[in-house]
Amino acid sequence: MKINAEWHKMNVMPNPPAGGPTLQQRIAWHIAHAKNCGCRPIPQSMQKEIEK
Repeated sequence: MKINAEWHKMNVMPNPPAGGPTLQQRIAWHIAHAKNCGCRPIPQSMQKEIEK
């Protein structure tokens, strides 16, 4: 699997000042990541949330 370094540079996981990313932000990021970068699959915990 090859990393798309440019995509990662331009698409950092959201991190609002009040805490970490929301579940919806995490899901959206992982879906976009899977479409644009082949460095790793969507984690199982996120895949379960996506399938809900």
